[in-house]
Amino acid sequence: MNKKPALVILAAGMGSRYGGMKQIDGVGNHGEPIIEFSIFDAKEAGFEKVVLIIRREHEEVFKKALTDKIAPYMDVRFAFQDMNNLPEGITVPEGREKPWGTTHALLACKGVVDEPFAIINADDFYGKDAYKVIYDFLCNEAADSHYAMVGYQCGKTLTDNGTVTRGVCEKDEDGYLTEIVEVSKIARKDGGAVYEDENGEWQPLSEDALVSMNFWGFTPKIFDEAEPLMKEYLEKNIPLNPLKCESLIPSTVGELVKAGTCKVKVLSSKDRWFGVTYKEDKPDVVARIQEMKDAGVYPDVLWK
Repeated sequence: MNKKPALVILAAGMGSRYGGMKQIDGVGNHGEPIIEFSIFDAKEAGFEKVVLIIRREHEEVFKKALTDKIAPYMDVRFAFQDMNNLPEGITVPEGREKPWGTTHALLACKGVVDEPFAIINADDFYGKDAYKVIYDFLCNEAADSHYAMVGYQCGKTLTDNGTVTRGVCEKDEDGYLTEIVEVSKIARKDGGAVYEDENGEWQPLSEDALVSMNFWGFTPKIFDEAEPLMKEYLEKNIPLNPLKCESLIPSTVGELVKAGTCKVKVLSSKDRWFGVTYKEDKPDVVARIQEMKDAGVYPDVLWK
């Protein structure tokens, strides 16, 4: 791919478990949210364009809290996830307020992103190394249906403050993704990782299990591949769960891999992930960010 890669950030979530707009909630000593450190790390890795997927009604809030100060240093664009933007023949069920998930958000980028791109969650801290490895892949290896993901060890992605959902992955001997299964209600319990099965019973999960934290490397080909799967998902799931069903990127990629439509190289990062799933996670994130500033990993003021 000849075009310079872009960074795309999933920032349209409602923050229902967190209790507010965690995408722009400050965790740095100057009020910087996690997303700002992600953009800073991406710029250091070589990215020059960032696309934020947000809800249209949040545009001014994002400009004031984030993008106005970043715009002199990065090419900043918005893509809007609109709940009413659905495939032909599908309508929003009465009472639906929740967005349609990260696959739907990904598709909001069509027409805005025409280069290879990395896509991340707004509220996850991935570490500088992750941006370097994905940028290198996008510049040197990415092709139409040749993608990548940055994987993390499950035990290093859990919170002490509740359950989380993770895409649990398997890879072959060549380092390519063979399967990804979305597992909900994963928790840390009795010093290990467990998940709640369909019978409400806790089952063990290896802390070394490879999981997706929604750090993907794609080309624009993904839009054409994901669109029909999104439509199929909605047709099947709206009748079953009209108010809360969501199509998630890991599940969509898993279907593409299973069908042999694409190949996904599994990359790893030496850095540790952390994030703010719950409000109770914030003090730990604030402390870690300050430790990194004190150690010189980040300057006291990011943009100057």
